[in-house]
Amino acid sequence: MTNINREYLNISKEERASLKNQKATVIWFTGLSGSGKSTLATKLDKYLFELGYHTYVLDGDNIRSGINKELTFSSKDRTENIRRISEISKLFIDAGLIVICSSISPYTKDREAAKNRVGADNFIEIYLSTPIEVCELRDVKGLYAKARNGEIKNLTGIDAPYEKPSNPFIELNTAEVNTHDSIQRIMNKIEYKIKR
Repeated sequence: MTNINREYLNISKEERASLKNQKATVIWFTGLSGSGKSTLATKLDKYLFELGYHTYVLDGDNIRSGINKELTFSSKDRTENIRRISEISKLFIDAGLIVICSSISPYTKDREAAKNRVGADNFIEIYLSTPIEVCELRDVKGLYAKARNGEIKNLTGIDAPYEKPSNPFIELNTAEVNTHDSIQRIMNKIEYKIKR
């Protein structure tokens, strides 16, 4: 790595975000599979887009079907998955965008590393604390049933750990709050952080 020299750009992320009349931010949804991360991420994306914000969603499954396609669900590969997502987020932050990440991101150390990578002032953590029993009932991908039958291993919440955030910016239980109200609660808390 000694032959790499970082090239510093002439336009700052603040200048790029200012052109878009917003503050560059990462909104990071974390929680179990089936907790509602992708649903809320895409709804929030649409809501912000309609308000004129420049956004992009980095969904865990989409990332794993492309740039992170070779990664497994071992703890080492889960850490690498989050490292890459946060590096992509950092590039988008530099472009002045609002990045909405939807990823289980089960380990506290990885979420902290992501926050440090993009900058704590640019990072909003939203923890979906939906109980596993509700997530299993939803089981839209059939993952819990497969894990219970021994067909897949390392499913977060079953035979792989999920470390709950100790101090998320927002905590929502989507078993108790519907999608519309969740978006309103999120907007009420984040608007001042994204509006220029």
